[in-house]
Amino acid sequence: MLFRSARTKTLVAGDPKDRNTFIGPMISEGEAKRLDGWITEAVALGANLLCGGKREGAMLEATLLDNVDRNTKLNIEEAFGPVAFLIKFTAFEEALDIVNDSKFGLQAGIFTRDLFKTLDAWDRLDVGGVVINDVPSYRVDNMPYGGVKDSGLGREGIRFAMEDMTEIRNLVIRRRS
Repeated sequence: MLFRSARTKTLVAGDPKDRNTFIGPMISEGEAKRLDGWITEAVALGANLLCGGKREGAMLEATLLDNVDRNTKLNIEEAFGPVAFLIKFTAFEEALDIVNDSKFGLQAGIFTRDLFKTLDAWDRLDVGGVVINDVPSYRVDNMPYGGVKDSGLGREGIRFAMEDMTEIRNLVIRRRS
């Protein structure tokens, strides 16, 4: 845990126009306050704040927690901000069940060298995409990026954007004799 929190502390927060910035401000101060409240709730219910958790205006530090109660907003809602938490599990199947025990299903990142675990995750996870050995936010413009359940409808990407911006029409002409 110490290694992960030390790495998290190195993430540069600041102006998103600066190439060195990894974490920019949230969309509004209200959204930063919302997420700050979720972090406070999780800590009050027994979560360990490993690093971060400080907010100044719309800027929220990269925050890492563990031991987050399953019933907190941080666990059951989508944070959309610089916060993550670690969950311990003993069996791979248990980890898949934890992912599926959510009303959301955007993407999942699985780190494994085991082809059978890869295929098991692909078969069992109820998410829009499974990324092996990289973070779930990995994307390439031509991939069909998107989620299932409450994580969205449809897919992003060039082909899907073109379909969304195209009005399909139908013309039928019946020739009279």
